[in-house]
Amino acid sequence: MKNRALPGKAAVLLVLGVLYGIAPSHAKPAMPAPLAAETKAGPVPKAVFVDAKGAKHSIGDFKGKYVLVNLWATWCAPCVRELPSLAKLQAAVPGLKVLAVDVEKKKPEDAAAFLKSHQADTLGVYVDTELALLHTFGAYGLPTTVLVDPKGNAIAKAQGPAEWNAPEFVAYFKSLAAS
Repeated sequence: MKNRALPGKAAVLLVLGVLYGIAPSHAKPAMPAPLAAETKAGPVPKAVFVDAKGAKHSIGDFKGKYVLVNLWATWCAPCVRELPSLAKLQAAVPGLKVLAVDVEKKKPEDAAAFLKSHQADTLGVYVDTELALLHTFGAYGLPTTVLVDPKGNAIAKAQGPAEWNAPEFVAYFKSLAAS
């Protein structure tokens, strides 16, 4: 009898081991700091900004995928330092749209040249000439980064710089893009 009970216990342990071994790989990674969940996640108001060709856009144009909106300026040293990491994050997570938006009221061609000189020219060129996004997101400092879900709701925000291509961010955004 003892011999028959042992395979049953072993089977139970094996099943538990498999279940516990698989569960963590399917669990969504925790939101990495400095990104913090918004307490009142709601639709992003329509705020217009322009691309490299002068075409007008709003966050709503990107519905259907997660969008990471980063507000930056050339005079903001932490913004400039994080631009290459945003470009690397976009390359690592194709299902995520990274919108790095210059909020200096400059011309798109100035922003394009600046991005190129700072190894971030793979990011699209976007300029908030009216400071609409700055006001929409209540950005009182730069850089400010906002995560928008596929339905157009602002669900998380980061005040200050981050190393966006760090493994924990890449894993987090890959899990979001896959969902």
